Amino acid sequence: MASSYDKSEQLRQRSKAFAVRITKMYDALPQKPSASVLGKQALRSGTSVAANYRAACRGRSKAEFVARMGIVAEEADECVYWLELLVDAGIVREARLSELLREARELSAIFTASYGTARSK
Repeated sequence: MASSYDKSEQLRQRSKAFAVRITKMYDALPQKPSASVLGKQALRSGTSVAANYRAACRGRSKAEFVARMGIVAEEADECVYWLELLVDAGIVREARLSELLREARELSAIFTASYGTARSK
């Protein structure tokens, strides 16, 4: 069974890999104003997930950890929204974003559940 540290490290690596994928997605967007605006929002929220999770893991208190995890959950959910909007607006075909969207939804679910657990303890 994986220790708490191992799980934390796995999520750190997974969220960082997600940030890299979001960055590459942004760089591949068409050069038009709507793609730039929506893409920047996805870029900001998607990279923020990893950065804030890393900060949460270094939290100096339980309260700080819980607060940061709330931010991580919000940013993950926001990233899902911007990715969906890129598809719904017809900027990117759904097939091209399906794997990234799946990962965004999974991370959002994981961090939302983690936030709820941390808050209830």
